[in-house]
Amino acid sequence: MNGWPRALAALGLGTALLAAGCGTAGVSARPRPSSPPAVSAPAPSRPAPTAPPSSATPTPAPTPSAPATLSTGMSGPAVLALQQRLAALKYYPGPADGNFGPDTLEAVWAFQEAQGLAVTGTVGPATSAALADPRSPAVLVPGGGATRVEINLADEVLVLYQAGQIALISHVSTGGGYYYCSPGGGCAYAITPTGDFQTTTFMPGWVTVPLGEMYNPVFFIDTAFAIHGDTYVPLQPVSHGCVRIPMDIAQFFYTLVPTPGTPVYIRG
Repeated sequence: MNGWPRALAALGLGTALLAAGCGTAGVSARPRPSSPPAVSAPAPSRPAPTAPPSSATPTPAPTPSAPATLSTGMSGPAVLALQQRLAALKYYPGPADGNFGPDTLEAVWAFQEAQGLAVTGTVGPATSAALADPRSPAVLVPGGGATRVEINLADEVLVLYQAGQIALISHVSTGGGYYYCSPGGGCAYAITPTGDFQTTTFMPGWVTVPLGEMYNPVFFIDTAFAIHGDTYVPLQPVSHGCVRIPMDIAQFFYTLVPTPGTPVYIRG
């Protein structure tokens, strides 16, 4: 596995030169009593030593060191490297623009969930080490088909396989387990069903249902349960039973999943 690029800090070395100078000295002869005083010539002066030419090279400006922890709201080369690494591992951090926004946060969540790390949404030493040497998400159904969707309720992670290879890994929010009553009648617990299913129908755009709205839903049980975009996809399972995915992923997810007929495996 390729190592994750890291920014390194450059150390500057400063040097200083010290120059020194000195004056001249003169000596006079004593006059003889019987002869006119004689004027002695001044002693030749010694030239002042000069400083040797400097061989020091200009000290380059230090390059900024990589932050120890990356988090939302930050920007710069270290964030860009994070986004590129997540994308290479099939997570979706949004555009690789060097800005740590909501899309990158959700990709970090998905990575930490799949790696069994504490899900903090920040990238510190433990997450950086895992990015350098990641493990693949747990395979739920090894013989489930070359193109398939696996949803791990324990980790809140969706994995899409194409041609037997991981094509996308996403954070999800599934059934919250609470008791609710539908405006259209009937009450139930908010549970995402486990089992083996297939995609049945895709509906583009915002679709209004008795319990609210869903964006670009790909249904896998009639038109009752779907994988769909939502503006609220927190770390906790909060849905009525559908599988919520982030809005940025919902914009293209349906294009990766042939409908009808793609297997959808959900495990607890």
